[in-house]
Amino acid sequence: MYFIGVTTTKSMIMRVFPKWARNLGLGHCRIRGIDLALHDDPDRYREVVSFIKSDPLSLGALVTTHKIDLLRACRDLFDDLDGFASLMGEASSISKVGGRLQAGAKDPITSGLALDDFLPAGHWRETGAQAFIIGAGGSSIALVSHIAGREHQTDRPVRLVVSNRSPGRLAEMREINARQGIEVPIEYVLTPRVEDNDAVMRTLPPGSLVVNATGLGKDA
Repeated sequence: MYFIGVTTTKSMIMRVFPKWARNLGLGHCRIRGIDLALHDDPDRYREVVSFIKSDPLSLGALVTTHKIDLLRACRDLFDDLDGFASLMGEASSISKVGGRLQAGAKDPITSGLALDDFLPAGHWRETGAQAFIIGAGGSSIALVSHIAGREHQTDRPVRLVVSNRSPGRLAEMREINARQGIEVPIEYVLTPRVEDNDAVMRTLPPGSLVVNATGLGKDA
């Protein structure tokens, strides 16, 4: 199995995966990192996915940082996309099932479980709090999908703000959210400077949720 990222040797998954493998009884298996530059050349993504697809010993990959760029460059190389990957235009996992190469987007599930674990039930409804998500990549798209999903119609923030330092990602996210039919008001704010995010923060009421969904924590 491969881990496609930017600085994979520094990631916690490289230490955690062997323990998971032992506990799950997966037998002899290894995880190997593949480092790619941020927004790398599409040919590099195609080279990596083509290798995994053709190599019988490669069972799949975890994808971080490159989720949107990888699927955009390699969509035709996959035999199947799961529902979230198709809707959100990203791939956080690559797997082989029955000889077919599949792209999956698991962030809406995993980030939703993490958020629900620490956010009290009824939080939005009882506090009138808002949500501010910094970054407009795959993690941000997944969080917005969960927070504003139809299953939370009675408990959602009254205002949701997404910021990003470049306009392209904001435009893509706006389009994806429109396809989802999200009803929560979303403000898409261009924030090329750190001070711009500070300005948004000052507008939030107490109890609001702020998420750093950028790559800063992983790659800086």
